[in-house]
Amino acid sequence: MAISEFEIFKIQKMLSQFCANRNKYYPPDQLLINYRIEDQSIYIFEIRPHWKNPSEKLESMTAKIQYVKSKSLWKLYWQRQNLKWNLYEPFESSKDLSEVLKIIDEDAHGCFWG
Repeated sequence: MAISEFEIFKIQKMLSQFCANRNKYYPPDQLLINYRIEDQSIYIFEIRPHWKNPSEKLESMTAKIQYVKSKSLWKLYWQRQNLKWNLYEPFESSKDLSEVLKIIDEDAHGCFWG
């Protein structure tokens, strides 16, 4: 595992706060921002009701943040229409996860939130 348990605890706290700040603007039954940690990657995604069947929920990926332990860097990716992850070139990476989350939140180029 690339990220230690202690680091995961800090990361979860930071991500929970990030999602809570985004979610306060939307009704939870219409849009919910959430995250998932898999190995050394963090996925931020939206959960919405399916347009044809509102009881069915759909997840759509917003951002991917990958930790490179050898360099102690967080790399930021965005997903194109073809569902491939691309390095977010205006920013690329940081040693500070909160800085990466700030870039996603601000979304200066409309890559994450549209």
